Amino acid sequence: MTSQTPNVPTADQIRRAPKVLLHDHLDGGLRPGTIIEIARQTGYDGLPETEPDKLGIWFREAADSGSLERYLETFAHTCAVMQTREALFRVAAECAEDLAEDGVVYAEVRYAPEQHLEGGLTLEEVVEAVNEGFREGERIARANGHRIRVGALLTAMRHAARALEIAELANRYRDSGVVGFDIAGAEAGYPPTRHLDAFEYLKRENNHFTIHAGEAFGLPSIWQALQWCGADRLGHGVRIIDDIEVGQDGTVRLGRLAAYVRDKRIPLEMCPTSNLQTGAAASYAEHPIGLLRTLHFRATVNTDNRLMSGTSMSREFEHLVDTFGYTLDDMQWFTVNAMKSAFIPFDERLAMINDVIKPGYAELKSEWLFRQTATTSGSTPSEG
Repeated sequence: MTSQTPNVPTADQIRRAPKVLLHDHLDGGLRPGTIIEIARQTGYDGLPETEPDKLGIWFREAADSGSLERYLETFAHTCAVMQTREALFRVAAECAEDLAEDGVVYAEVRYAPEQHLEGGLTLEEVVEAVNEGFREGERIARANGHRIRVGALLTAMRHAARALEIAELANRYRDSGVVGFDIAGAEAGYPPTRHLDAFEYLKRENNHFTIHAGEAFGLPSIWQALQWCGADRLGHGVRIIDDIEVGQDGTVRLGRLAAYVRDKRIPLEMCPTSNLQTGAAASYAEHPIGLLRTLHFRATVNTDNRLMSGTSMSREFEHLVDTFGYTLDDMQWFTVNAMKSAFIPFDERLAMINDVIKPGYAELKSEWLFRQTATTSGSTPSEG
């Protein structure tokens, strides 16, 4: 990665740049060492490795294996160690710490409360433990010189039958750290329309929700999420590319669904590395995010599952910078897109954009210009 092209950031600048994350799974981002420690404390003996480095490699290799069975097994292990209040609190706090250390200033982290009841917790106890963990992580981040705000998205599993219950839970805690609702799980055979009662309830309550759509399944999944369910955002949404034609002469024609998504500024929660693992894209160069950026869709950059993908927001942007030559201006564009699309009040989003994000990028651009000027003049910029 070089800085010869104007504003192309270094890896260090990418890490320090203020970033916004909208699509991150709590059970997909644990520290390997934490998994091992909690497993020992709770008596869970199903881990494939008991050394942090080896366990981290196992998670990444299992997610990269192309085997759905092995991929799902990774979440069986993380969920297995997230069944007590103490474990949920710790995992949530470390999540906030890790994101802040990576330069994330605002994050929405999702999890399915129904998957954390095996130890006897109630749904409410799960939500309260995670919310308290996020607040603790924010506090520790501040003490370490970082700022971050984390909101929770409560997820219902599309193959289960608790969506309305989870939607009601999300509404009940909407002023206590929960910012919205989501459904996740296999798209094929489990359309979002199975949970219309949950979405109708959330709309009546003027609450926010996103839907995993257009990842493993195609345009019908996106259409149903938007037109039948009324989703505010699309989780992944990569298959919107199927409704875009690029001619041999470079001309672009948008189908009616793609045009609707762009015209309505519907946010796309894109997760490049994860999309490669699941086969939704063949390579970073072929990922739809490149074309969608050019066409000015409301595209955002996300991590999905940091442990399974061996990734972070900084690594996602490094891949995009290396692949597409993105500059600090491009990074700011993606980041502002994400902040505009967050599920918090408008004035709070605007404050984050004007008081945190834009000044942060302006400082990095000035730093880049200073170094380029110093290099051109033959002098060496001093540190500090």
